Amino acid sequence: MDQIKQRIIELQIEHRDLDEAIDRLAGTPGLDEVRLRRLKKRKLQIKDSIALLQMRLVPDVPA
Repeated sequence: MDQIKQRIIELQIEHRDLDEAIDRLAGTPGLDEVRLRRLKKRKLQIKDSIALLQMRLVPDVPA
């Protein structure tokens, strides 16, 4: 359980760092579209990973 929480924190930090990198790159003249797309794709993958890990933390509720 603690490992999952720690991993979520690590991913949230990486997600925030990518967000800042995307903002910086988007404001750069001669912007590298391929790199920007890769960063955005990685950011979405991290977001999905965070959501999956958070779902693992929530106990199943019987219907």
